[in-house]
Amino acid sequence: EVVCLESDLQDGRMMEVEVGHHGVLLTRSGGKYSAIGNQCTHYGAPLSKFILGNRVRCPWHGSCFNVHTGDLEEYPGIDCLPCHKVHIQDSKVYVSINKKEKRIKRMGTAVPGVTHTVLLLGGAASLSCAETLRQENFGGRIIMVTREDLLPYDKTRLSKVMNVESDSILMRRMEFFHQYDIEVWLRKEALSVDTDKKTVTLDDGSVQSYDQLLISTGCAKGLDVPGMNLGNIKMLETPEDARQIHAACTGSDVVLVGTSFVMEVASYLTDKASSITVIGSSEMPYQNTLGPEIGKLTMTMLIERNVKFYMNDSVTEIRGVNGKVKEVVLKSGKVIPAEVLIVGILQYMHTNVPDVFCGGDLAMFPLAIAKNRMVNIGHWQMAQAQRIVALNMLNKTTELNSVPFYWTVLVGKTIRYTYGEGYTELVIKGQFEDRKFLALYIDEEVIAAAGLNFDPAVSAVAERLATGKVITKDEASDDLSWLQLS
Repeated sequence: EVVCLESDLQDGRMMEVEVGHHGVLLTRSGGKYSAIGNQCTHYGAPLSKFILGNRVRCPWHGSCFNVHTGDLEEYPGIDCLPCHKVHIQDSKVYVSINKKEKRIKRMGTAVPGVTHTVLLLGGAASLSCAETLRQENFGGRIIMVTREDLLPYDKTRLSKVMNVESDSILMRRMEFFHQYDIEVWLRKEALSVDTDKKTVTLDDGSVQSYDQLLISTGCAKGLDVPGMNLGNIKMLETPEDARQIHAACTGSDVVLVGTSFVMEVASYLTDKASSITVIGSSEMPYQNTLGPEIGKLTMTMLIERNVKFYMNDSVTEIRGVNGKVKEVVLKSGKVIPAEVLIVGILQYMHTNVPDVFCGGDLAMFPLAIAKNRMVNIGHWQMAQAQRIVALNMLNKTTELNSVPFYWTVLVGKTIRYTYGEGYTELVIKGQFEDRKFLALYIDEEVIAAAGLNFDPAVSAVAERLATGKVITKDEASDDLSWLQLS
């Protein structure tokens, strides 16, 4: 089907076209035309908003896809875009649909006689590692072990839709694991590792040997105060936790401890709980990531929904009646009534032990964009990005060059943020008061960006950072023509 003339699309640009009632993204890069799916495989964001280099980046959550092949190049998406046939005839561009569904990269399976065993402990990082091993034609045994009773799932949904059905957030179905010979052991927990014997002891008494081991079990730490053993004290780690919180908080006085992603829980509960109080140890929510200016805005957004805040404070005691929490005592002396207490979780990929690798929330790792400074980023996209563990296991030395990309949803509004820390100056485009802005964080040059109702600007900044293009202070202070948002 003819979709346009050659002259309609300049090099380095893209356009959305329709082929047989299917939306297609037509791109032209380096003189070559390509046609790929026009919706991100993660949560369906439109990809046609964003100018490309050799890849297109999702404006919502930062997933990246190769414009020539549709292959996934950056998480949090896990599937590739469909790729359609393009040919040029008589200066006209023709596109024919050959597959409309999302797809996965080609993967191998286990090879008979190959006994090399990779043991993966944990969730998102383990899944991306297992998939990458099979994509790289690793033919040995792969075992994923998790203490949960579910296959790997999208944990970012738990604080946003707390009555979620577990089945709806699974990242892969059991058929997938069977097809590619990836063993998944549910409801098993590793108790100890013997690195000399290369064995892991599990809580059912079994001992599993390994040739290479990935530990990405995450980290969960609650409050260390009197009363933590009372009933109705919740931590959000699993879909069942989320459903319990949803049920327990409806019509109840709720206190939440923490001011990072636990803020999403407060937002979710605003039309369900009787009262909501947030306790934070910093001056503003999200202060360590978004800074005090945007942190103040997030607090205002929830105050408008009758959420109360006690900042620069902490819990020293939890008091109960009949075995259940009744009130929370703060360091400042304030006593807050509470029927439910929700506690926020505090949180080369190669250890110094041969053949033991570390990923996910547990890992400190050198990040290329941070000039290889050692960082710990306990966020979903970065756990997935640690697919490089698999490459390093296969002796394909790879550094982590992903650009961290976060998002948080409060009262129906999504704030997006791309990596940076240690800024000295903040440049704002738009207005906080209008809830429509782009914030550029500067330390001699732009090192991070956050935006609300300003898509696809944050993704555009992330892509500039990913390609190593410096965004100068002068550019940040000027108009946004350098971002090429249209």
